[in-house]
Parts: sequence; C-alpha cells; structure tokens
Amino acid sequence: MISEHASPLAAKGGLGGADGGGQNVFVAELAAELGRQGHYVTVYTRRDAPALPARVRLAPGVTVEHVPAGPAEQIPKDELLPWMHDFGRYLEERWSTDPPDVAHAHFWMSGLAAVQAADPPGGPRVPVVQTYHALGTVKRRHQGDRDTSPASRPRLERALGRSADAVIATCADETAELVAMGVPRSRVSVVPCGVDLDLFTPGEQPAEEAGGHRLLVLSRLVERKGVDTVIEALAALPGVTLSVAGGPPRADLDGDAEVRRLRGVARSEGVADRVEFLGRCGRDEVAPLLRSASLLVTLPWYEPFGMVPLEAMACGTPVVASAVGGHLDTVVDGVTGVHVPPRDPSAAAAAIRALLADPARRAAMGRAAAARARDRYSWARVAADTAGVYRRASDRCGVAA
Repeated sequence: MISEHASPLAAKGGLGGADGGGQNVFVAELAAELGRQGHYVTVYTRRDAPALPARVRLAPGVTVEHVPAGPAEQIPKDELLPWMHDFGRYLEERWSTDPPDVAHAHFWMSGLAAVQAADPPGGPRVPVVQTYHALGTVKRRHQGDRDTSPASRPRLERALGRSADAVIATCADETAELVAMGVPRSRVSVVPCGVDLDLFTPGEQPAEEAGGHRLLVLSRLVERKGVDTVIEALAALPGVTLSVAGGPPRADLDGDAEVRRLRGVARSEGVADRVEFLGRCGRDEVAPLLRSASLLVTLPWYEPFGMVPLEAMACGTPVVASAVGGHLDTVVDGVTGVHVPPRDPSAAAAAIRALLADPARRAAMGRAAAARARDRYSWARVAADTAGVYRRASDRCGVAA
C-alpha cells in the first residue's frame, strides 16, 4: 500500500487535523485486517519527521515503511506533488529486487508514485489498484477558487484511472464521477469503508440533559466540512448544545484560523455559549463521544465516503447528514438517520428538531443504524472484497495473484 501523506500510525493517536482523518484510519484498519486474513502488507508513507524509524510494525503481518521524499517535516498534502517523483524512485529501488504482488495506492499522489514504480524496465510489472479517497474534479466544483490542490490534479487523476489495473470507489456516487472522467466502468469496483465493530458498539440512548439535548460534530476542521452550517442551525434550536470534536489539540484551539472563524459564526448567531470546541480526540475517545450524543450531525459540502457517520451508526447513534457522496449509501434516509441538503441550516434545523422531539423514532433509528453497520460494513468483509479486487487486477495485468 502507498499512502503518501496519511500514515496509518496516526490512526492510533489523535485525528482531526487538516490532513489527518479518515484516510489514516482506512489504511490502518484495512492493512491490519488483510494481515489477519493471511496477507503480508507493507504500507509506504512519507517520512515527515527526522526521528522516525525506517520501518515500524503496525500489526501482525503489517509493516509501515517511511519513505524519504522531501524534507522530513510536516508539509500540507497539497504541496507534496514535487516530491512524488522521489517517492516513486524509492519504490522502484525497493521493488527491483522484491516486487509486491500488487500495489494499492491511496490518494492520487500515491497513485503517481505507484504507477512510476510498477513497470520497471526489464522487470515484472506490478498490478496497480487505485483508491482516490477524494476527487479533484469534485473538490474544485464545490470549492472553486478556494481549492488549494495543484492545477494538474484533475488531469493526472484521469490519467491514473485509465492506467491503473483496477480502481476502487467507496460509494456509488464516486463511480458515476469516475465514469464521467473517462475511467472505464469495467475497471471500477465499489468497496466501502469499514468500521471497527469491537470498538464502536451500541450503548444506552442518552437521556436528555438538564440543559437540553447535545449534538455532536466530529470532523476535520476545514471549511468544506460544513461545521458552520451546523452552528447556524443551532440558532433555531433553543436549549440544544453542540460539541465540536476535531482540529488541533485543545491547548492550541485559540491559534487555529478555522476555529476562530467558527467561533465568529457562533457569536454572530448568538449561540457562542452553546458551542463547545473539544479539539483533537484520541481514537479511544471517539466511541464514548458518539454514544453520549443525541445525534451526530455531519453536513459537508461533499463527502467521498464519511467514516464518522458509519462509526456513529455502529454506536447506535442516529445521523443527520448532508445528502452527498458516501452518505447516500451508508445513511438510509428515514431509517438510520435523515438526509438534508448541504449548506442549508434551515433544513438541518428542521430535521434535528423533529428527531429530538421524537425519542421513540430516534431509538428505532439507532437500532437500525447499528444493525446496518454490523451487517454491511465489517472490516473483515471490506478486506475480503478488496482482496478480490487485487486478484482481478492481477488477472488483468497477467500475473499470478
């Protein structure tokens, strides 16, 4: 696996920073489950600190290898493209004597490095599987001039989709986007993200607190996640409080530009006393947080999959989600939660108000949510389906899986 900016090792610590979120967890959990199923996995990720060891054991059968590509320091992922040739050259050298059976690239820049290394002169070709995690065309459509991705991203993503032996989409909506980009439909398989069903388990539905219900947002704090929409909706929900988890560590919240912006939104809406910013959360803190909330609210402008709504469902917590991307697959409108339009605080407030006023409906949704997560989204099932894609990619490439 290649995950150039999202180290699976970060999944063991606190997530929620600008470049630390679902992809870290996805890669860590998928790699660990593949290891449990008897595969041997090396995850290549960029060295972003000088003291990191060359190799670290993540789980049985799984090793993380730190690749020297660019300065050994934190660099925003949108600034990493100039270093991907060095990343690919490192993989070429590593694979020249011990090529893997398959290379699974996570994110588009990882795909560039994988494709570069997968077809060495005079050596066996390595099958390449590509998972984008997010598409530049979708990001640019929603963010316009605020998109900080390299201008070449859509073109390179299109080329990757056509050159990879297989492409994994995480939801049906992404499949449609890929086909519209010109990626052959025959190469695209839908394999969703999974959820740790041992960690995320149902608890008792929280009783209404003396001060009212509590909503939870658990997200990276970037504008497209729509946290401001939730805060604006709160103005129409008297007596309801909101906890916002994610972003920098709690001690550093005051210095974060997005936290300052969101606090300004809360002040302008007159709800600053009802919004609490918790900061970055450790992985072991997430499930109790989800179980303690009346509702999880997640209103991004677009969402390739969305792991947090799935984790909330596994905890039996109903979800109010924007009707975009992966939410359309995971959150069943009216059954495990409610869909609302993105960037529409009035619609969000109406949906939240109706659910908070109906505890029996919330409880039924929570039970249905937990059952759906358990039946469809175990990592064991996701890893087995992913291994099936690996085999098909190997067949297309003409090598033994």
